[in-house]
Amino acid sequence: MSICVLEQDRARCGRALRRRPAMKILIIARPYAFHGGVESATAGLMRALVAHGHDVHRAGPGRQQAQPGVTEHPLPMPPLPSPARAVALALLAAPVARRGGWDVVQSHERTLVQDVYRAGEGAHRAYLEAMASRGGRRVHHAVTLALERRVFARTPQIVAISRRSADDIARHYAVPPPRLSVVYNGVDLERFHPALRARHRDAARADADVPASAYAMLFAGSGFERKGLSTAIRALAHLGDGGARLLVLGRGDAAPYRRLAGELGVAGRVVWLGARPDIERWYAAADVLVLPTRYEPFGNVHLEALASGLPVVTSAVAGGAEVVDDRCGAVVASDDAAGFAAALEKLRGRNAAELRDAARAAAEPLTFARQVQTLEEVYRRLGRNR
Repeated sequence: MSICVLEQDRARCGRALRRRPAMKILIIARPYAFHGGVESATAGLMRALVAHGHDVHRAGPGRQQAQPGVTEHPLPMPPLPSPARAVALALLAAPVARRGGWDVVQSHERTLVQDVYRAGEGAHRAYLEAMASRGGRRVHHAVTLALERRVFARTPQIVAISRRSADDIARHYAVPPPRLSVVYNGVDLERFHPALRARHRDAARADADVPASAYAMLFAGSGFERKGLSTAIRALAHLGDGGARLLVLGRGDAAPYRRLAGELGVAGRVVWLGARPDIERWYAAADVLVLPTRYEPFGNVHLEALASGLPVVTSAVAGGAEVVDDRCGAVVASDDAAGFAAALEKLRGRNAAELRDAARAAAEPLTFARQVQTLEEVYRRLGRNR
């Protein structure tokens, strides 16, 4: 099935090349790896822009692994604390964006000069509202909000990555509909595929000391508090199956969550994988993805899991919930551990092959080619407005 989808994408790319003139596009973005969630989404987008015949450039700090067809414009960034880095990036990127010759300047960062801002992180004001605390990073939050206000006020076109995120942006910053679009991310349908289950499942489970017969839930995400790890651990404790496992993949301070697992009597059933570049192996090893996130414009993990044939149980506030329905998973309130456990139990009783096929089908329309075609509509609107 994935081969058919890929061939259709290539055909669409060819038709797009014949119909539309190429553009010289500058993308302002932090360095991206080819295995991370947000990062692989950026890499996939740039690859698709090149495939559509565009002249693609990236400006950003740090060293970037070369990508065919993408011209690099490194921005020398000195070591600075977080708030100063945000300001420095905005200042360093501005001369490159103003240099001229670009048909479109698209920023994935909160910068000063851009035609299109891709709000991959949503609205910081919405994040603070969801987390109900600014913690001890007041300077960081103040700088981020100041840059954000400018970006949403002055950028001709704003691209949200989910309807929920677009609603947050409109609510907090009064961005009108003509300037605000929703463009979903794409997913690599070759890297993330149900066929990997047969190849990786047994070996990955052996690496993690997870029995072949155990029901395995995967939590994948860095920033454990925002992603709702405590709810995932509580859901594990609610399950009637004492042999179920929770695999935790990502970066974060695990200490408070290890204590919570101990207090709930499930410490021996939580497997701490850390941050890994081979997330596709763990989709193959798991039976379900569980992500009770408290704030998430659209986590790529949703699409990757679905593309891998893995059902998804996520929170109602996640942008990724917009592609999850009863056929391929469930949507639950972010802090409802009992609700997550009930949804997991219900899915466990379903036919595994039907769930796998429904999950894959939910992801297949969301290709990088489709993402670029939707962005090109934004670019054309930008040209008409000019």
